[in-house]
Amino acid sequence: MTNSVNKLLTALNENTKLHRDSFSEEHLKISGAKKWISAILPFELLQRSVKNAVESLVTINESGEFYEKFPDNIETPDYGDKWGAHANYIEINNRAIAEMEGNITKNGILSSIKLLPAIPPSAKSWANCVILSQIFPNIYGDGLNKGGEENSIYGIRLNAPYSRNIIDYDIIDEISPEEQFKAFNLLAHIHGLKTGFRTVISADQIKIADNYGPDIVFHWDNPQHQELFIEEHVKLINMGFEAIFIDSAKHIGGYDLQNYTGVGALPEYGQMQYILNEIRKRSGKTTLSFAGEKSTGDFERYRNLGLTTGTAFIPPDNFDNVKNWSEKLKYDRDYVPGVEVSNDNDEGGRSYETRLNYINTSLFAYEYPSDKLASFMQMEDLFPLRYDTNTHALMMTNPSFSTDGKPLSHWENLFAKDDGREYNAKVGDLFAHALIL
Repeated sequence: MTNSVNKLLTALNENTKLHRDSFSEEHLKISGAKKWISAILPFELLQRSVKNAVESLVTINESGEFYEKFPDNIETPDYGDKWGAHANYIEINNRAIAEMEGNITKNGILSSIKLLPAIPPSAKSWANCVILSQIFPNIYGDGLNKGGEENSIYGIRLNAPYSRNIIDYDIIDEISPEEQFKAFNLLAHIHGLKTGFRTVISADQIKIADNYGPDIVFHWDNPQHQELFIEEHVKLINMGFEAIFIDSAKHIGGYDLQNYTGVGALPEYGQMQYILNEIRKRSGKTTLSFAGEKSTGDFERYRNLGLTTGTAFIPPDNFDNVKNWSEKLKYDRDYVPGVEVSNDNDEGGRSYETRLNYINTSLFAYEYPSDKLASFMQMEDLFPLRYDTNTHALMMTNPSFSTDGKPLSHWENLFAKDDGREYNAKVGDLFAHALIL
C-alpha cells in the first residue's frame, strides 16, 4: 500500500515522481548536515504547491540522499524515550495560515506542510517539535474566517470530524483526514522534527457532537466523556504525533485556581494521572511527551502527574539564571521545567531584539547541550506577524487579511514584510550555531 505522502500527492492530482527543488537550494541555511530554508517570508512557501514542499523536504533532508519517490520507511527522529524533557516546542497556528477564500477557511494541514522546510530541524543533542494549534473543530464558526471571540480555538468539539479549518475535505474520498495527518507527520519526520498538538481540558470549553441533537456539555465526572477524551487523543498519537501540549495543566486537581483563566471544571489529579497513563498504554508509545502550560513550581506534583515538561518556569531574560537552573536539573529526565520565549497569550509589542535574546537564552544557556532546558516558542517567534495582530488574537479569532478574498493575499498580509525577512534570517543564524552542538 502506498504511503500517505504519495497518496496525498495523488489526491491533489500530482505525479509522485519527485525532482530536486531549486528554490530550496537557493534559500538554504546549512549547519553541518542540518538544512532548512531561511531568510524568507512565509507567503513565499505558502504560495507553492504541496508537491513543491515535498520536493523541498526531500532535497534538503539530512541524509543527503535524494528520493525520486517519497520513501515508505521514514521513522520519527530518535532521541530516546525522554526527548520531550529537553526539546524546543514551536507552536504553529495552522488555522491562521490556512487557505482563506472569501469567508471560508480550509486546508490548514496543507499550509503546515508547506511551512515545514522553514522550521529548523532538530539538533544533535535535542529535538525540535512542531505543535499544531488546531486539530479538533472549534465550537463556533469552524471552517469560517471572522473576527468574533466565538471563533476561539480554545473551544473544541469531540466525537466530530476533524476541523474544517485544517483538513482538505475536497479530497477525503481519496485520502482520509487521518491519512492527511499521517502525511504531515511523515514529512516532518524526514525533516528531522518531532510533532504534537494542543489540547484543552477545561470542561466548558469542550463539547461532544451528537448526531441526533445539539452538542452535549462535557463533564469530567462522566466516565463515558472521560473515555471519549482518551480515545480521541490515542487516535491522534497513532497518526504519528508524539507530543500533547495541555492548556491549563497547572490547575489540574484545583491547584492555584485564583490564577485559572479557563472556563469550567478541570480533571482531578488522580484522574489526569489515569488519563495520561492510558494514552501512553493504549498507544503503545514509550516516547510520548506531555507538556503542561504553566506547570511550574512544584516539580514533583507535575512529575507524578505524568507530565514531561512545563512552560514559563524560568524567565528567559536572564541568561545566567537559566544556565544555573540547567546545571541544577541536569540529572532530571522524567520531568524538567522549561523556558518560554512566548506563549499563546502573547499580545505582541515585544521588540525583535528581545525575542532574539530570549531565543538565544533558550538555545544556549547550559554547560553541555544535553542539559539544555526545554523551550516554548510560537510561530511569531520565527515568522513575525503584521504589526496590528498578535498570537493571542489569532487564537481567539480567525480574521482574513486578504485584500481580494484570495488565499495568497491573506498569506502575504498576515506576516511582517522586509523586517520580517531580516528577523527570520537572524533566527536562522541562532539555530545554525545551536544545531551543531
